[in-house]
Amino acid sequence: MATLSLTQFLTLDGVYQAPGGPDEDRSGGFEHGGWSVPFGDEDFGRQIDRIFARPTAFLLGRRTYDIFAGYWPKRTDPADPVASKLNALPKYVATTTLDSADWAGTTLLRGDVVQEVAALKESLDGEIQMHGSGGLARTLLAHDLIDTLHLHLFPVVLGTGFRLFDEGTRPTAFRLAEARVTGSGVALHTYERAGRPAYGSYA
Repeated sequence: MATLSLTQFLTLDGVYQAPGGPDEDRSGGFEHGGWSVPFGDEDFGRQIDRIFARPTAFLLGRRTYDIFAGYWPKRTDPADPVASKLNALPKYVATTTLDSADWAGTTLLRGDVVQEVAALKESLDGEIQMHGSGGLARTLLAHDLIDTLHLHLFPVVLGTGFRLFDEGTRPTAFRLAEARVTGSGVALHTYERAGRPAYGSYA
Protein backbone atom coordinates (compact mmCIF):
# COMPACT_ATOMS: atom_id res chain seq x y z
CA MET A 1 0.00 0.00 0.00
CA ALA A 2 1.30 3.46 -0.90
CA THR A 3 1.49 6.49 1.35
CA LEU A 4 0.29 9.90 0.21
CA SER A 5 2.27 13.06 0.91
CA LEU A 6 1.40 16.69 0.30
CA THR A 7 3.99 19.39 -0.39
CA GLN A 8 2.42 22.80 0.08
CA PHE A 9 3.81 26.34 -0.01
CA LEU A 10 2.06 28.51 2.61
CA THR A 11 2.22 32.11 3.79
CA LEU A 12 2.24 32.84 7.52
CA ASP A 13 -1.52 33.36 7.35
CA GLY A 14 -2.04 30.03 5.61
CA VAL A 15 -2.53 31.12 1.98
CA TYR A 16 -1.47 28.67 -0.73
CA GLN A 17 -2.84 30.45 -3.79
CA ALA A 18 -0.53 31.24 -6.73
CA PRO A 19 2.91 30.99 -5.12
CA GLY A 20 4.74 30.71 -8.44
CA GLY A 21 3.69 33.68 -10.54
CA PRO A 22 1.34 36.67 -10.96
CA ASP A 23 -0.97 34.88 -13.40
CA GLU A 24 -0.86 31.41 -11.86
CA ASP A 25 -4.29 31.79 -10.23
CA ARG A 26 -6.19 35.07 -10.09
CA SER A 27 -9.40 33.46 -8.80
CA GLY A 28 -11.38 35.77 -6.54
CA GLY A 29 -9.40 38.77 -7.76
CA PHE A 30 -6.17 37.52 -6.15
CA GLU A 31 -3.37 40.01 -6.91
CA HIS A 32 -0.42 38.60 -4.95
CA GLY A 33 0.71 35.76 -7.22
CA GLY A 34 4.41 34.93 -7.12
CA TRP A 35 4.88 35.51 -3.40
CA SER A 36 7.21 32.52 -2.94
CA VAL A 37 9.66 33.40 -5.71
CA PRO A 38 11.92 35.87 -3.81
CA PHE A 39 12.74 33.14 -1.26
CA GLY A 40 13.95 30.50 -3.74
CA ASP A 41 17.55 30.17 -2.58
CA GLU A 42 19.90 27.15 -2.78
CA ASP A 43 18.66 25.76 0.55
CA PHE A 44 15.12 25.72 -0.75
CA GLY A 45 16.19 24.13 -4.02
CA ARG A 46 17.92 21.33 -2.14
CA GLN A 47 14.74 20.67 -0.14
CA ILE A 48 12.70 20.36 -3.33
CA ASP A 49 15.30 17.99 -4.80
CA ARG A 50 15.12 15.84 -1.66
CA ILE A 51 11.34 15.57 -1.90
CA PHE A 52 11.40 14.71 -5.60
CA ALA A 53 13.94 11.95 -5.00
CA ARG A 54 11.25 9.77 -3.36
CA PRO A 55 7.98 9.52 -5.35
CA THR A 56 6.67 6.51 -7.21
CA ALA A 57 3.67 8.44 -8.61
CA PHE A 58 1.99 11.86 -8.49
CA LEU A 59 -1.56 12.92 -7.67
CA LEU A 60 -2.62 16.39 -8.82
CA GLY A 61 -5.69 18.58 -8.91
CA ARG A 62 -6.88 19.95 -12.24
CA ARG A 63 -5.44 23.46 -11.86
CA THR A 64 -2.03 22.27 -10.67
CA TYR A 65 -1.94 19.69 -13.44
CA ASP A 66 -2.57 22.38 -16.07
CA ILE A 67 0.26 24.51 -14.66
CA PHE A 68 2.70 21.58 -14.50
CA ALA A 69 1.72 20.19 -17.91
CA GLY A 70 2.36 23.57 -19.51
CA TYR A 71 5.91 23.73 -18.16
CA TRP A 72 7.60 20.46 -17.19
CA PRO A 73 7.27 18.43 -20.42
CA LYS A 74 9.45 21.09 -22.06
CA ARG A 75 12.24 20.41 -19.54
CA THR A 76 14.01 17.35 -20.93
CA ASP A 77 17.36 17.38 -19.10
CA PRO A 78 17.62 13.90 -17.51
CA ALA A 79 19.77 15.40 -14.75
CA ASP A 80 16.94 17.68 -13.61
CA PRO A 81 15.63 15.90 -10.48
CA VAL A 82 12.17 17.46 -10.73
CA ALA A 83 11.53 17.26 -14.47
CA SER A 84 12.89 13.73 -14.76
CA LYS A 85 10.46 12.42 -12.13
CA LEU A 86 7.43 14.38 -13.30
CA ASN A 87 7.93 13.36 -16.91
CA ALA A 88 8.71 9.70 -16.27
CA LEU A 89 6.43 8.64 -13.40
CA PRO A 90 2.67 7.99 -13.47
CA LYS A 91 0.49 11.04 -12.90
CA TYR A 92 -3.10 10.83 -11.66
CA VAL A 93 -5.37 13.86 -12.05
CA ALA A 94 -8.57 14.30 -10.05
CA THR A 95 -10.95 16.11 -12.40
CA THR A 96 -14.57 16.38 -13.42
CA THR A 97 -13.89 18.72 -16.34
CA LEU A 98 -10.82 17.37 -18.17
CA ASP A 99 -11.69 14.99 -21.02
CA SER A 100 -8.17 14.06 -22.12
CA ALA A 101 -4.53 14.63 -21.17
CA ASP A 102 -1.55 14.83 -23.52
CA TRP A 103 1.23 14.61 -20.91
CA ALA A 104 2.65 11.08 -21.12
CA GLY A 105 1.79 8.83 -18.20
CA THR A 106 -1.33 10.73 -17.15
CA THR A 107 -4.48 8.97 -15.92
CA LEU A 108 -7.69 10.90 -15.22
CA LEU A 109 -9.60 10.10 -12.02
CA ARG A 110 -13.16 11.10 -12.89
CA GLY A 111 -15.18 9.26 -10.23
CA ASP A 112 -15.70 10.00 -6.54
CA VAL A 113 -12.32 11.45 -5.58
CA VAL A 114 -12.26 9.97 -2.07
CA GLN A 115 -12.97 6.48 -3.36
CA GLU A 116 -10.57 6.89 -6.28
CA VAL A 117 -7.66 8.02 -4.09
CA ALA A 118 -8.29 5.36 -1.45
CA ALA A 119 -8.23 2.72 -4.20
CA LEU A 120 -5.10 4.26 -5.69
CA LYS A 121 -3.27 4.02 -2.37
CA GLU A 122 -4.31 0.39 -2.08
CA SER A 123 -3.13 -0.50 -5.56
CA LEU A 124 0.27 1.23 -5.58
CA ASP A 125 3.46 1.00 -3.53
CA GLY A 126 5.91 3.63 -2.35
CA GLU A 127 5.06 7.32 -2.02
CA ILE A 128 2.40 9.09 -4.04
CA GLN A 129 3.14 12.81 -3.98
CA MET A 130 0.76 15.74 -4.20
CA HIS A 131 2.14 19.21 -4.93
CA GLY A 132 -0.09 22.23 -4.50
CA SER A 133 -3.62 21.14 -5.44
CA GLY A 134 -5.07 22.87 -2.38
CA GLY A 135 -8.74 22.18 -3.06
CA LEU A 136 -8.07 18.47 -3.56
CA ALA A 137 -5.84 18.45 -0.50
CA ARG A 138 -8.59 19.86 1.71
CA THR A 139 -10.96 17.12 0.56
CA LEU A 140 -8.43 14.37 1.21
CA LEU A 141 -7.44 15.79 4.60
CA ALA A 142 -11.09 15.62 5.61
CA HIS A 143 -11.01 11.87 4.97
CA ASP A 144 -7.60 11.09 6.56
CA LEU A 145 -6.09 10.13 3.21
CA ILE A 146 -2.95 12.29 3.44
CA ASP A 147 -0.25 10.66 5.54
CA THR A 148 2.56 13.25 5.40
CA LEU A 149 2.58 17.04 5.14
CA HIS A 150 5.61 18.93 3.85
CA LEU A 151 4.59 22.48 4.77
CA HIS A 152 6.93 25.19 3.52
CA LEU A 153 6.08 28.30 5.49
CA PHE A 154 7.18 31.55 3.87
CA PRO A 155 7.75 34.73 5.94
CA VAL A 156 5.02 36.79 4.30
CA VAL A 157 1.40 37.65 5.17
CA LEU A 158 -1.11 38.40 2.40
CA GLY A 159 -4.45 38.74 4.16
CA THR A 160 -6.37 37.25 1.24
CA GLY A 161 -6.39 34.11 -0.89
CA PHE A 162 -7.26 30.43 -0.61
CA ARG A 163 -6.18 28.80 2.66
CA LEU A 164 -5.29 25.17 3.22
CA PHE A 165 -6.75 24.93 6.72
CA ASP A 166 -10.00 26.80 6.42
CA GLU A 167 -13.16 26.86 8.52
CA GLY A 168 -14.49 23.33 8.87
CA THR A 169 -11.14 21.53 8.58
CA ARG A 170 -11.32 18.15 10.30
CA PRO A 171 -9.53 18.16 13.69
CA THR A 172 -6.36 16.10 13.19
CA ALA A 173 -3.18 15.60 15.20
CA PHE A 174 0.23 15.45 13.53
CA ARG A 175 3.72 14.48 14.69
CA LEU A 176 6.60 16.77 13.72
CA ALA A 177 9.08 14.55 11.86
CA GLU A 178 11.54 17.15 10.59
CA ALA A 179 12.16 20.89 10.77
CA ARG A 180 14.72 23.19 9.23
CA VAL A 181 14.97 26.80 8.03
CA THR A 182 16.45 28.01 4.75
CA GLY A 183 18.86 30.91 4.50
CA SER A 184 16.04 33.11 3.18
CA GLY A 185 13.82 32.28 6.16
CA VAL A 186 11.46 29.62 4.82
CA ALA A 187 10.49 27.17 7.59
CA LEU A 188 10.44 23.63 6.20
CA HIS A 189 8.27 21.39 8.36
CA THR A 190 7.39 17.74 7.79
CA TYR A 191 4.47 16.27 9.75
CA GLU A 192 3.13 12.73 9.96
CA ARG A 193 -0.58 12.17 10.63
CA ALA A 194 -1.13 10.93 14.19
CA GLY A 195 -4.91 10.58 14.56
CA ARG A 196 -7.28 12.87 16.45
CA PRO A 197 -6.12 15.70 18.73
CA ALA A 198 -5.76 15.17 22.47
CA TYR A 199 -7.23 17.78 24.85
CA GLY A 200 -6.46 18.90 28.39
CA SER A 201 -6.64 21.83 30.73
CA TYR A 202 -4.15 24.11 32.52
CA ALA A 203 -6.69 24.74 35.29
